[in-house]
Amino acid sequence: MAKILVVNGPNMNLLGTRQPDVYGKRSLEEINERLTMLAKDLGMELVFFQSNGEGEIVDFIHEYGAKADGMVINPAAFTHYSYAIRDAIDAVGIETIEVHVTNVFQREEFRHQSVISPVCRGFIAGCGFYGYAMALSYFADTKTK
Repeated sequence: MAKILVVNGPNMNLLGTRQPDVYGKRSLEEINERLTMLAKDLGMELVFFQSNGEGEIVDFIHEYGAKADGMVINPAAFTHYSYAIRDAIDAVGIETIEVHVTNVFQREEFRHQSVISPVCRGFIAGCGFYGYAMALSYFADTKTK
């Protein structure tokens, strides 16, 4: 059974209440519940982690990255400047898909640049929950066969 990490960065714990017109009405808990059901159908085990702290995300990747088959990460605001998270992904060598709930390219200019993407296998933005589901589908096709 493939083990996939699902990591969410700062303010993602406020999904559903933070600017629902921008980020949607689903809470992070609801997204995780739906992903758990999908993972069961795909024959995967998910390990969820959310933190508002950059160092905690780095520590999580260090501890679990080498033991997992892949990672789905929404680095949120850390997308644009966290070389520490980028280097952690690169250091443990975990295949990673970067996901964003919103289409970052339709938003403020500073959101258009990701320092995380160069160490990721793929990038999905603007599909809400379905971005996470697409990433799991990719891992189901490549890690569970």
